Amino acid sequence: MKIFGHEPALIIAVVSASLSLLVVFGVPGVTDATAPLIVAVVTAVFAVATAFTTRPIAPAAFTGLITAVAALLAGYGLEFTGEQVAAVNAMVLAVLTLIARQQITPQVRTKTKAKPKGAKS
Repeated sequence: MKIFGHEPALIIAVVSASLSLLVVFGVPGVTDATAPLIVAVVTAVFAVATAFTTRPIAPAAFTGLITAVAALLAGYGLEFTGEQVAAVNAMVLAVLTLIARQQITPQVRTKTKAKPKGAKS
């Protein structure tokens, strides 16, 4: 899924960096406490959008949820490092893959060559 021609993760990173810049310059309404909450909302919105366009739905929804919850908790003072969030995401993906693997079948795509005009069958 692409939004404005870019991956959602890139847009979230730009939003996060922009909010950090606004906090540094003391823009009213954007503080160290509110910026992570805004990022959590943006992350959750993109996670939901990704979940609706991705199959199976579970991995995209769960990893987005974990990232949003981590950002939300950071807004309330419980800090997680990027490595901790990535480790939890990796574990959730591994468990979901273990559970869902038997229910997922890769899609086989076959290409057919068009016969030239005038060719006999």
